[in-house]
Amino acid sequence: MNKPNLEHLSSQLESENSRDRMVALAGLRNVPAEEAVPLIKKVLDDDNLQVRSMAVFALGVKPTEECYPILVKLLETDPDYGIRADAAGALGYLEDERAFEALVRAFYEDTEWLVRFSAAVSLGNLKDPRAKQVLLQALNSGETVLEQAAIAALGEIKAEDTVEEILRFVDSDDWLIRQRVAEALGNLNTDKSLSALKFLQKDSHTQVSQAATISLQRLAKAARET
Repeated sequence: MNKPNLEHLSSQLESENSRDRMVALAGLRNVPAEEAVPLIKKVLDDDNLQVRSMAVFALGVKPTEECYPILVKLLETDPDYGIRADAAGALGYLEDERAFEALVRAFYEDTEWLVRFSAAVSLGNLKDPRAKQVLLQALNSGETVLEQAAIAALGEIKAEDTVEEILRFVDSDDWLIRQRVAEALGNLNTDKSLSALKFLQKDSHTQVSQAATISLQRLAKAARET
């Protein structure tokens, strides 16, 4: 694989054509983080929202010491809720435990559902058990997208004592919710998880039944290895 030409990418990022700038950001995929981040920073305040969004995401997958404070500042102060949501998501990709407090604040204080959704997903990505109470609140929010995020994240943090709460959604009318339940239970090794997964294996929606089968296989493998 040819090494990307950093001078060319840097020049593209200064192009007046937004498509050139997006192509350059995509071109940083194979550039080491320490070299990529200074170039990404050039377009963090871009006039084009799509370019900004790509740049924020890129900071999450090119971790350096600079990325965490930049993303927290964007999450807490950017006027565009889409960028705040992107920053929350990127903090999850960083998997930096320092982001816990900022993500919790975003969940409780931001008024936009997309930001709260991204914060809940990222709390799962951090795999920090302290997130349990926040995620239970999301689970009881009555907002479908937050419920989906919370179910998945409770599985990620392996909160086995929340299985009862999760099982309230096992017969949800929304198949995506049922799929999230099936996936989460694969990380929660309890007798009730096994019973629910056997029930979900018979679900009328293929993706739900497949997710249940995969989770049962995961739990069986974990049992064999202990």
